[in-house]
Amino acid sequence: MLSLSPGFGKGVGIVAETIQDLSIDALRPLLALELPRHAGFDGWNGKAVANAALALGIDPAVAALVFNGRAAMIDAWFSAVDEAMLSALPPETLATMKIRERITALVEARIAVVAPSREALRRALAILAMPVNARVAAKLGWRAADTMWRAAGDTATDYNHYSKRAILGSVYAATISVFINDESDGFADTHAFLARRIEGIMRFEKAKARLTAAPRTGFSLSRLIGELRYPMG
Repeated sequence: MLSLSPGFGKGVGIVAETIQDLSIDALRPLLALELPRHAGFDGWNGKAVANAALALGIDPAVAALVFNGRAAMIDAWFSAVDEAMLSALPPETLATMKIRERITALVEARIAVVAPSREALRRALAILAMPVNARVAAKLGWRAADTMWRAAGDTATDYNHYSKRAILGSVYAATISVFINDESDGFADTHAFLARRIEGIMRFEKAKARLTAAPRTGFSLSRLIGELRYPMG
């Protein structure tokens, strides 16, 4: 008898007798958690959905109705990654960290979640890189950055809201690109790369804060550029 252990989806505690009665919306997060285990071998397609369904005790014919294409499967998986990250780092844990540590921990938590499914991630990124999926890729990248900043306690509503997410989104994407091909022990190269990029974000934020606080009459463009390129300390 299949029993789904507590996890990150909405179907916590569901057993085989009732799983067939779930709605499409309730089945989606359950399948999203199982899908990458099969997509790494079968690709993001109907076969992976069918195998994921069989592993969970779901009728494959019903599972075939859950996702409208490959991008929707990846979207659901990335949403499950968001939930897993937030579960690994609850607010009370993040509250004990400095902002730099929060962002680093959140990105590293995401990497830990997808690490067992690296081939599925590789295939997913190849699909999202297709021009037809450009809008979906942009949406998912923004959502990941927004989720991390909100978890880190960011409440900005002005242009900082957008700039922070754009910068973190680019850092996260670059870090994932390193991670995909990282063969170092414990993904040490990925963690080192991330640390350097987070340091860059913090330096940028400090320079921006100095610019915002400085009187307009005393602003020097050349001095600011110098600080950004050759930060002190």
